[in-house]
Amino acid sequence: MSRPRSLSLAAYRFLSWPRQARAGAYRAQRPEGELLWVHVNAWDRLAPVEDLCRRLLPQRPGLSVFLTGPSDAEPSTWGDCEFPLLPLPGDNTSAVRGFLNHWRPDMGLWIGGGVLPNLVSQAADRNIPLVLLEADVDVRVSRLRSWLPDISRYTLDCFQSILTTSEAKARQIRRLGIPFAKVSIAAPLQVSPNPRPWPEDELIETNHALAGRPVWLAAWVQAKEFISVVSAHRQALRLLHRLVLILHVADPTEAAPLRKRLEDMDLRCADWDAGDPIEDATQVILSAYPEDLGLWYRVSPVTFMGSSLETTAQGHNPLIATSLGSAVIHGPNVDRHRDLYARLDEIGAACQVQSEEELGHRVVELLAPDRAADMALAGWNLVTEGAQLTDELIDMVQEHLDRRRGEHAGA
Repeated sequence: MSRPRSLSLAAYRFLSWPRQARAGAYRAQRPEGELLWVHVNAWDRLAPVEDLCRRLLPQRPGLSVFLTGPSDAEPSTWGDCEFPLLPLPGDNTSAVRGFLNHWRPDMGLWIGGGVLPNLVSQAADRNIPLVLLEADVDVRVSRLRSWLPDISRYTLDCFQSILTTSEAKARQIRRLGIPFAKVSIAAPLQVSPNPRPWPEDELIETNHALAGRPVWLAAWVQAKEFISVVSAHRQALRLLHRLVLILHVADPTEAAPLRKRLEDMDLRCADWDAGDPIEDATQVILSAYPEDLGLWYRVSPVTFMGSSLETTAQGHNPLIATSLGSAVIHGPNVDRHRDLYARLDEIGAACQVQSEEELGHRVVELLAPDRAADMALAGWNLVTEGAQLTDELIDMVQEHLDRRRGEHAGA
């Protein structure tokens, strides 16, 4: 370790010493064997992190994973998590030492900003390999200690690899003095869709029943969105007279009353779950089971991802639709997957609408020849890129753990 780094971090640790570790932070017992520590700086990054861990563990028998969030986070508000999830201790010397002594991680992945100098530098001192993903120049230093020279540089330099999401951020990090080879650009981590295969005979039969008619899917539609979706369909029918809407409801208990409402509106409805056949006069196919979305995404060149128009909605993950070749339309309320939708919008694989009228226009527009196909191709490229990144990260973790295991065996 160079002298300037020692001076800056030693001073930071000394000034951080008086505070105590957060009570009850280490009640969980450390599992036996190799342990990967993954820090998630924001709750909306939890889903792709869990997906990465689920794909990694079968390839590394004996490996365990635990996750941390920011020290001021309350894990219970982040939703269900299949891996242990706890808040970090405050970034003071004694608390960090207790954290690392208890968990003794074999490797660490840090997702996002909010990097803590004490924690990261002490982990590096213990030769724990660290990788920073979705990096930003966001090192959390108390205002009272911000005078310490180059603390951001020396903290980020503790990571063996730094992946950031843009060339501008990469330049910013390199300007701090981080070695060029340590910094690279990669897309944000995302859930890698793994749609289950669909029986080819049923897919052929369904397409045959639709007889080449234009089709669009509204998936995960909430009760408050029914009128907007049906009104958009009526609007689109004026231009596409044989158009079929596949209406998938978010709450299966709403299917029966919705069918009655559709009939009262003079829309000819086929209840898929009840076994109704798709006929030439069918205008709406009603579906309630999430498992059937695998069929509908394959059949529909355009999908409106519901649970996104109402202000109380938070959206559903669109990547299964994208991976199965469907262009995506969505409302503005997609907080649960905001970064992902923004990325899809940016590359032209999805588009946002604000109203039922705009939804109807978009459906007609995207069902024009080649329009949805261009969007689907852009989405497929993103899915492929995300899957490749996940595979590369798994290989990176394996490599670091193998090297560390070899060092311990030779010690």
